[in-house]
Amino acid sequence: MTTKRDKRWPVVVGALIIQVSLGAVYIWSVFQTPLLGQFPGWSETQVTLPAQLVIATFAFAVILGGRIQDRLGPRLVGTLGGLILGLGLMLAGLTGRFSEGAALLWLVSTYAILGGIGIGMAYVCPVATCVKWFPDKRGLITGLAVAGFGAGAFFFAPLAQALIGGGDYELFGAALFPLPRAGVFDTFMVLGVIFLTAVVLGAQLLRNPPPGYCPPGWTPPAVASAQSMSQADFTPGAMLRTPTFWLLWVTYLAGSTAGLMVIMKAAPIWKAFSLSTALEVPVPYEPFAAIASAAAMAVAVLALFNAAGRILWGRVSDSLGRKPTLILMFVLCALTLFGLDWMRTYPLYLFGVSLIALCFGGYLALYPAIVADYYGTRHIGVNYGLLFTAYGSGGLLGPFLAAVLLETGRSLEYQALDAAGSLTTRVFQLGEYDVAFVTAGLLCLAAAVLTLALRAPRARTERECGTDLGDATDGRLRARYLR
Repeated sequence: MTTKRDKRWPVVVGALIIQVSLGAVYIWSVFQTPLLGQFPGWSETQVTLPAQLVIATFAFAVILGGRIQDRLGPRLVGTLGGLILGLGLMLAGLTGRFSEGAALLWLVSTYAILGGIGIGMAYVCPVATCVKWFPDKRGLITGLAVAGFGAGAFFFAPLAQALIGGGDYELFGAALFPLPRAGVFDTFMVLGVIFLTAVVLGAQLLRNPPPGYCPPGWTPPAVASAQSMSQADFTPGAMLRTPTFWLLWVTYLAGSTAGLMVIMKAAPIWKAFSLSTALEVPVPYEPFAAIASAAAMAVAVLALFNAAGRILWGRVSDSLGRKPTLILMFVLCALTLFGLDWMRTYPLYLFGVSLIALCFGGYLALYPAIVADYYGTRHIGVNYGLLFTAYGSGGLLGPFLAAVLLETGRSLEYQALDAAGSLTTRVFQLGEYDVAFVTAGLLCLAAAVLTLALRAPRARTERECGTDLGDATDGRLRARYLR
């Protein structure tokens, strides 16, 4: 079915509005040092816990959101996700009212669990919807649909940094406008209001295409026979019975672990690199504030590359093929991780984490496209949600490895502003991340080797797959994309 007027691009606009807001999940590292200042009894592992659990909850909530949106449509589910996310962050703003032990539990329950559920429910809607509207540009459009998620930290990391400590909202060192000092807890409140509003508004632009939709002027190319490749819309159960799914899951886990290890720790890693050569103790307020600002800027810059990688690698995979593109990304990410510990000047550090973010963004673009290529789009919400649990597991494993493999060094005192705006002395725990970097690099190399064995699954019967094997629309170009 072809429509006279192509109405699919407003769906992409809605997808980008939603994803930019959801992508602020990657700015946790900006909160880490201020939270440790408020709760000095927390360990490195404890302050990392909300970051791990929000990613894991988000990933598993994608399954729930995918199942509901497959039945009720993306607009309703996206709206509900925005409401839950906003509520979770606003409640997280009350964390300062609790003692250290209770505060961690409250922050996990609100920011990580409620926030993660909201992110997961809203995240799957733009991805599943855009895939259905763009069978002619599947790799590019899945990259574009999730690009906003990667770019969110570019806008919100400097915003959070400025609100926490007070000062100018800065991008690339340019002061754009002043912001009042809200402190770490009220910053959660402000972000909650922003995200709730943006996600709910963006969800109103989402809608599924009519059955049998075909983009104007595009004719589905011929495909190989049903005996030689999958042509079916696999049900979730049928997909889980294919070895290909589990190979995809393991490689997605490896890439997510490596990428999230760096992305969720980018700010404290730079602070550790910078403060390891500090000559004056305690480190005065101004130099430490400059280091913190540079760390937030690193989070913002890598967010741009995270977003760019989703578009770039999605487009490359449409031409080069999904499998060769995945292998290229895994190898590039591994080599960068092996050298990251030597990149201790700021330009080199930005270069290293940006390359890792570029590859990580590609994983988020290619895997939904591969699920659509291999398993069809009828059940794409649930099917990709199941594969996305690999990302959630990587969200648990990556930051955990960074914290556990951290080679603890000396404690370093620095000066910061307290709640009243007066100078106070706090402690930063120095450490080395070299073992964690090498471990993540080895995981990426292993994923590259495993990807060599990737093969398209073969549909067996209509009963197993829940569709007509002769329907070629969603099974097109598998041989070309996945060669």
